[in-house]
Amino acid sequence: MGVALPGRAGSPGPLRDLFSVPALAGAVFGAAVELAAIVAAVALYPSGMGEERRRAGARAAVPDGTVSLPDLSVDSPVLLVHGLCSNRAIFHVMRRGLRQAGFRRVTVLNYSWLSDDVRSAARLLADEVERICESSGHERVHVIGHSLGGVIARYYVQRMGGDARVHTLVTLGAPHHGTLAARVPLPLRAIRQLRPGSEVLTELAEPAPGCGTRFVAFHSDLDELILPAANARLVHPDLQVRNVRVRAVGHVTLPLHHGVVGEICRTLREARVSEPLAAA
Repeated sequence: MGVALPGRAGSPGPLRDLFSVPALAGAVFGAAVELAAIVAAVALYPSGMGEERRRAGARAAVPDGTVSLPDLSVDSPVLLVHGLCSNRAIFHVMRRGLRQAGFRRVTVLNYSWLSDDVRSAARLLADEVERICESSGHERVHVIGHSLGGVIARYYVQRMGGDARVHTLVTLGAPHHGTLAARVPLPLRAIRQLRPGSEVLTELAEPAPGCGTRFVAFHSDLDELILPAANARLVHPDLQVRNVRVRAVGHVTLPLHHGVVGEICRTLREARVSEPLAAA
């Protein structure tokens, strides 16, 4: 299933409209915003180093003036997973948006993208999910993964039995089918695992009958790191997937884009983790 989420450029049109003045203007604007997002991410990176300080039993504060509805969807824990060259600081807009929407338990998994690969980071994710479930009393959580973080979370769900714990997995610009950008000659296992046809991606393409997690995959036509951009769409015959196309939004901008954050909040608010998922 595919859904179009307009960016600055407006709603999708015919192929010839890609070269229209509005489309070009949107692309230029999106590129400028992406550059600003990269600069901001670099500046904020030091603030996201290290683990979050946690207080036993503490809940995330809800901003003044926000109405928190007493339903199970809002009470569900949300765990965020960052990507390459990133840390929890990339989610400052996402966290604020989720909290304003009433989600009181929002945490971020910080892992080392320099030393961890997809499998080792997925094990860390599994441990963190168990910790959250134990401390919150919830049996299931929602997970949001940006870029590599989306692949890590998907590996946990599909290959490590994480579908028993993850109700909804949202991915933002995740190279589900690889990216040519990962062919850069860098000695990082995680990057090599994002190349088309890698062992990890081949595992994820294997049958996953009865997977109990629903997936929402955001992909953008202006994603400069997912090559081709369509590889951020999640296509798998055994998975319950909704693909959301975003126009004129760059790779780093995706978790910062208010339209994207708003759509994620709406999606998660509609999810009641105590109810069984409908059959695919």
